[in-house]
Amino acid sequence: MTETKDLATLSVNAIRFLAIDAVEKAKSGHPGMPMAMAPLAYLLYREVLRHNPLDPAWPNRDRFVLSAGHGSMLLYAVLHLTGYDLPLEELKRFRQWGSKTPGHPEYGHTPGVEVTTGPLGQGIATAVGMALAERKLAAEFNRPGHVVVDHYTYVLASDGDLMEGVSGEASSLAGTWGLSKLIVFWDDNRISIDGSTDLAFTEDVLARYRAYGWHTLRVEDANDLNALRHAIKLAKLDERPSLIAVRSHIGYGSPKQDSHKAHGEPLGPEAVEATRKNLGWPYPPFEVPEEVYRHMDMRKRGKALQEAWERAMEAYAKAFPDLYEELSRRLKGELPSLPEEPPAFDKPIATRAASGKALDAIAPKMPELLGGSADLTPSNNTQAQGMADYSRENPLGRYLHFGVREHAMGAILNGLNLHGGYRAYGGTFLVFSDYMRPAVRLAALMGTPTVFVYTHDSIALGEDGPTHQPVEHLMSLRAMPNLWVIRPADAYETFYAWQVALRRKEGPTALILTRQAVPLLPPEKAKGLLKGGYVLEDAEEPEGVIVATGSEVHLALKAKALLQEKGRRVRVVSLPSLELFAAQPEAYRKEVLPPGLPTVVVEAGASLGWERYAHKVVGLDRFGASAPYPEVYERLGFTPERVAEALLSLLV
Repeated sequence: MTETKDLATLSVNAIRFLAIDAVEKAKSGHPGMPMAMAPLAYLLYREVLRHNPLDPAWPNRDRFVLSAGHGSMLLYAVLHLTGYDLPLEELKRFRQWGSKTPGHPEYGHTPGVEVTTGPLGQGIATAVGMALAERKLAAEFNRPGHVVVDHYTYVLASDGDLMEGVSGEASSLAGTWGLSKLIVFWDDNRISIDGSTDLAFTEDVLARYRAYGWHTLRVEDANDLNALRHAIKLAKLDERPSLIAVRSHIGYGSPKQDSHKAHGEPLGPEAVEATRKNLGWPYPPFEVPEEVYRHMDMRKRGKALQEAWERAMEAYAKAFPDLYEELSRRLKGELPSLPEEPPAFDKPIATRAASGKALDAIAPKMPELLGGSADLTPSNNTQAQGMADYSRENPLGRYLHFGVREHAMGAILNGLNLHGGYRAYGGTFLVFSDYMRPAVRLAALMGTPTVFVYTHDSIALGEDGPTHQPVEHLMSLRAMPNLWVIRPADAYETFYAWQVALRRKEGPTALILTRQAVPLLPPEKAKGLLKGGYVLEDAEEPEGVIVATGSEVHLALKAKALLQEKGRRVRVVSLPSLELFAAQPEAYRKEVLPPGLPTVVVEAGASLGWERYAHKVVGLDRFGASAPYPEVYERLGFTPERVAEALLSLLV
C-alpha cells in the first residue's frame, strides 16, 4: 500500500486517521473538520510554516491559530507528526484527565499551541493582535540589510468563527490596519451543528471581507494541494490581509461526509471501517507508517531556520547593539526600570484621570507599552502623553483606536501580549465589560498579562442612568479565576495599581476607575495597595471594622468619624483587590482583618460575595437611576450615616 500511495496522500491520511482514532478512543470529539482540512494542515506544517518543533517559542516563527478549536485533533496530529514533544501516547489520551491533548487547544499546556481556542471567533480575533505585533515590531526594529522580525500569522477558521460578531469586528480592524501578513483559511464546508449553513448563514462572505479591505481568494477543493499552494503564494504578494475560502467536505471519505453528524461525535466503528476502505488505509488504530514520520519530521529544517535567524541576530547585534538589547529584553518579557514613586497630586481627582497621569509617567520608560480604547479615549484617559496614533501609515504609533468594538479589542490585546514584544492595555466603561467578557475569560485561562482599564465604575456615573451604571460587574469579574480586579480609592492607589498590573505576568488585571473626583489619601498609606488591602485608619483596640473599595473608602472614613464622635473605636480597611489580598500570607490577612471582629463592607455594587469578609454589607442589589450622582448615592443609601448605623447594629 505504501508503495502505491504518494507520501503526501499517505501523510494527509495519517492526519485524518490519527484524528479519527483519537476521537473513537475518547468516545467524544469532533472528527469531521480534521478529516476535511488534513490536506491544509499537511501543507502548512510540511512546507509553508517557518517553525521549529525543538523550540516552539522561537520568536520569529510563523504563528498558526486553530480558530476552529473544536477540530483540535487536526492540530495535535500534525504537531505529533512534525516532531513536537507530543508523543503518540498523548494522542491516545485525547480528552482525558492530565493529558496534553485536551478537548480544545490550550495555550501553555500543549507544545505548539499558540492560543487557547474553542469559543468561536476568538482565535481569528486574537490572531489579528498577533499580526499587529509582528507589523509593529518589524517597523520598530528592522533595518536595511537586517530583517530580524519577519513572520506570518495563519488562521484556520470555521463557518461558526465567521458567524460570530467578534470575528467581524477584528477583521474590520485588520483591513483598516493593512495587516498583510495575516492569512486566514475559511473551512467552507457549508455545514453547522443544526444542519446546512443555509439555515442561518447565507451572505456573500468574500464580498463582506472585500468590504473590510481584505484580499479574497477561493480554492474549490481542499484536497488540491497545488491550488492551496497557489492561493498562499498570491496571498503573500498582496498588501492586504487575505481570506482564502477553501471548499471542503466535513467527514471526508466517510459515510457521514457532508453531514452535520460528522461534526461533534465519533464516527462509530462501522463508519470508521468504511472510511478505512474508502481512503485505502489498512493500518490499525494509531499506527502510522515510518515513511510518514520521516517525511513529516520538521526538526532538522526547523533547527536550521532558527539557527539562520540567530546568525542574523548576531549580525544585527554588531550593527545595532542598542536596538538588539532592547529587542532581546522585550522578547524575553523583561520589564524596564519603571517609576516607583507616584506623581504629585494636590487636589481631588477622578481615578480615571489619575490613571492617565500614571500612564504619562510610565509610558516614556516602557516603550513596549501599547494602549487603546473602544472609542472612549477622552473618558478612559488611556492615551498617554507622547503616544502617537497607530495607523497603516504610522506603524510606530503606540495608541490603538479600536472604534466601538470592545470584544475585538479584548481579543486583539490578548494577541499582542501572547505574541511577545509588547504589553498591551485597553479601556472602556465598566458596564461594557459585558461586551468583551469572552476575551477577558480567555486571558485569564491563558494567563495572558492583558490590562483591562474599566472606568465609570458605579452608580456615580449619575445622569446616564442604569443602562450605564455598573452594579453586578465588579463581583462578576471577581468570580473569574486568575483575573485580578483592582478598584483603587484615590490617585496614589491608582498609581500602585498600575505597578501591580504591569509587574504581573501570570494573568490579566482589571483596573476599576471612577468617573468622579475623589479625595487624596496619604501617599505612604496608599502604597498598601501592593498587598491588596491594608489598614488605612485605625483605633486603639478597635471594636469594629469598616472595609471599603474605591470611592466608598471615603464614605467609610466619614462613617468612622461619626462613630468616633459616639466614642466607638473603628478601623477602616481599604481593600482594593480581593485577589491580591488573598495572595498575602495568612498572618498578614488576619492582622488587617482580625477574625471575629464585627465587620461591615461598603461598596456601590452587588453585595453577593462579600460574605467571606463581612457580617453586614452596605451594597447595591438593584439597578441604579438617572440623576446627579450625589443624589443617586444618597437615595440608594450610600451615606456615612447608613454605614455607621450598619456597624453600630453589630456592636454590643
